[in-house]
Amino acid sequence: MSHEANSRPGSNGTHAQTNELTPPDPQVIPKAERRRFSAAYKHRILVEADACTERGQIGALLRREGLYSSHLDKWRKQREQGVLQALAPQQRGPKPDPQAAEIARLRGENEQLRARLQRAEHIIDVQKKLAELLGTLPSETPSRAEPSSPMPKR
Repeated sequence: MSHEANSRPGSNGTHAQTNELTPPDPQVIPKAERRRFSAAYKHRILVEADACTERGQIGALLRREGLYSSHLDKWRKQREQGVLQALAPQQRGPKPDPQAAEIARLRGENEQLRARLQRAEHIIDVQKKLAELLGTLPSETPSRAEPSSPMPKR
């Protein structure tokens, strides 16, 4: 049997033995993790890349740091936008709804106004009961008067 028949291509392009008795390679990471770069690191790399003047220096920098040229492109665009927070890691997941804060504020304001209205109606009811006890009924208020009748002069 040839060596090719006993091996199969692995995920990294090398040939792994089909023999089940060989222990797994300790160099293989079970699950890849997303790399995260701090704002300071991004800034340092951009400064180093900008300082490169000779041919091949940027490639050497990228190889040394384990980066891709797309990282530099993305970080440069972020820097050009002038946003200091653009170099900081971006939060993943659904973004907050900009209208949600406004809706919550308006609901709170609505509840406060309802509470004030309820207190005002309670005060008006107390005033009506007091007027009944004293035997004086309030004259027709302008809001209850007919629109065609003139307002009484004082």
